[in-house]
Amino acid sequence: MGTLMGRMLLGEIAVKTEELTRVFRLRKREAREGRREILALDRVNLEVCWGELFGLLGPNGAGKTTLIKILATLLAPTSGRAWVAGADVVENPAEVRRHINMVCGGETSGYGLLTVEENLWMFAQFYGIPSREARRRIRELLSLVGMADRASTKVYHLSSGMRQKMNIVRGFLTDPKILFLDEPTLGLDVQTARTIRDFVRQWLLDHPDRTILLTTHYMHEADELCQRVAIIDRGRILACAPPAELKKALQRDVVFRLYVEGIADAKNLLDGMKGVRALAQHMEEGRLSVDLILSEEEALVSVLSRLHAAGARLAELKKEEPTLEDVFLSLVGRKLSEESP
Repeated sequence: MGTLMGRMLLGEIAVKTEELTRVFRLRKREAREGRREILALDRVNLEVCWGELFGLLGPNGAGKTTLIKILATLLAPTSGRAWVAGADVVENPAEVRRHINMVCGGETSGYGLLTVEENLWMFAQFYGIPSREARRRIRELLSLVGMADRASTKVYHLSSGMRQKMNIVRGFLTDPKILFLDEPTLGLDVQTARTIRDFVRQWLLDHPDRTILLTTHYMHEADELCQRVAIIDRGRILACAPPAELKKALQRDVVFRLYVEGIADAKNLLDGMKGVRALAQHMEEGRLSVDLILSEEEALVSVLSRLHAAGARLAELKKEEPTLEDVFLSLVGRKLSEESP
């Protein structure tokens, strides 16, 4: 982390945005409740350093993909500016594209009638990589993601997890200086997602001068991989710091998880109570799970009294260390897993 902070002080910035804003205008038939616009990004200011694995954490619809598309020159901002590898994304998109690559979760994977190796070789040719070098990189990368034995398999025979591994190889094949990974493990099984995370982590260790910007709505993924995380919701950056610092900021508060029976809603009972900073709930195996962030531990007595008076029975009580999920709950008043209203 010391090296990273030193780079920040030296101003070695790989990605920078200033007041970056994007508004989508809706057609008449798409407009809801009289709204003709959607504010996808709201004056976003970010700096990502060379050598950093930076995470953008937020729910679906928070603005993560919109930001990535602007940085990858696939979408123009409504206002504000952005620079990638020192080049302005609007004024000099061709220069930006020389230094980047991008992988999205769930994207269509190449041509089904071609083999894995043929698809990757064709992509390498688009970037002008000499054929011999391309084949060397393909063999090496396929081996690293556990697909060396699938090089001659036609893509339409691959599972969705295997296709996403091939996409990951495609992203790293061009040896980009800056790589955008947009929900790269979306919908994958646990083992495939772990393989991809391990590969991403090792690649950056082997290439300390490169940069990865990862978007995700998986808390554990951001916590495990990222040196710094920006939490985004409704197009606004709410916090930006190393995961440990974000969680440490909550340690002055107290985090509890309660399992209660006999009631279906604790939120209306407890919202606004003195000492209750944030609350989230969901049904779990027939009982209500309630996550509480309290400003002081003594507030728990009042919480339990109010629940008891409403007919609730306490089945289980846990005091927990703050997580990134708790950070998000504290900042926006709901858990990341909950749908945005």
